[in-house]
Amino acid sequence: LKKKVSTSFSRNAEFFKKHADEVLIVSGGFKEFITPVVSQYHIKKENIYANTFVTTGDGKIIDYDHANPLSEEGGKVKLLQHLKLEGELFGIGDGYSDFQLRESGMINKFFAFTENIARESIVAKADHITPSFDEFLYVNDLPRAISYPKNRILCLVIGDVNPATTAILKNDGLSIRQKTSFEEKYVKDVGIIILADGEKLTKEQLKNAVKLKTIGYLGNAKNKIDFDLCTKQGIVVFDDPKNNPRNIDFIPKRVADFMNTGATYLSSNYPNLQLPKIDKSHRLIHIHKNVPGIMAKINTVFAKHDINIVGQFLMTNPEIGYAITDINAEYDKQLFKALKKIEHTIKFRVLY
Repeated sequence: LKKKVSTSFSRNAEFFKKHADEVLIVSGGFKEFITPVVSQYHIKKENIYANTFVTTGDGKIIDYDHANPLSEEGGKVKLLQHLKLEGELFGIGDGYSDFQLRESGMINKFFAFTENIARESIVAKADHITPSFDEFLYVNDLPRAISYPKNRILCLVIGDVNPATTAILKNDGLSIRQKTSFEEKYVKDVGIIILADGEKLTKEQLKNAVKLKTIGYLGNAKNKIDFDLCTKQGIVVFDDPKNNPRNIDFIPKRVADFMNTGATYLSSNYPNLQLPKIDKSHRLIHIHKNVPGIMAKINTVFAKHDINIVGQFLMTNPEIGYAITDINAEYDKQLFKALKKIEHTIKFRVLY
């Protein structure tokens, strides 16, 4: 069971540690199974409410506790009525018994959790749909492992693309739209584009794709994409000039790695940079024109905001500079605005 915990739940273990007194697990399952799984995420045993077994002296299971309200229909509602919890209460779940807490007025908001399964009848009634726990933390402005939920990043898959390629990106939590050709209605919102071999993007489309961060081309992108324009726009391109069949897996993995860590290893148009993730830090990416003095300006901003730099890396080519800075967990939110305002900045992004 420990291996089947939702990815976004595991990713945010630090949140549960900091908010151990405020997080309750309410389940119709059995506490004996649940406790070993969630205790590794700092969930307090006394905050786990679930059914329990009745055992003999030698540990043999002979029944379950019929007096436990969770063993009854509507048990979660009955439990919360008994607990008489105070304050604003939010519930996250994927089943009808979870929604009943909202329906009964026992909680203020119900978030339909769809990372593992999406039940239409539940989704339709939810106050908010949360495809990941990251989404829940984001909309409630709570501390989280990644700055922006992946489910909010639109990934367009264009042309005849192998399902294995799409699966890699979908499993990474991205919002996938698969199309036979590029549709202009997506140009302002798309963050990632995957192109089948033979597909093209025009200069106009690239210029208008203001949120586009990376392109994965499943073949040789020469004469199909304007590399120079992508570089100037802050768009990192991964392609396979040799048309190796491995690009079905290779290209989407490079794209996902770039989105998750900022790695540009084997990029076709950006300096190659590959870094390990540093725990308990925030990773900032600053793409800028390669002109003298930019790094000095970046570090001046950090100094003015009393930021402790954990690690910093810079790679350049004649056109651009690609800087990754890992900073300590505490920061002033005005920091990001200041970094974006630095002259010659092309793109700025907070990874986590």
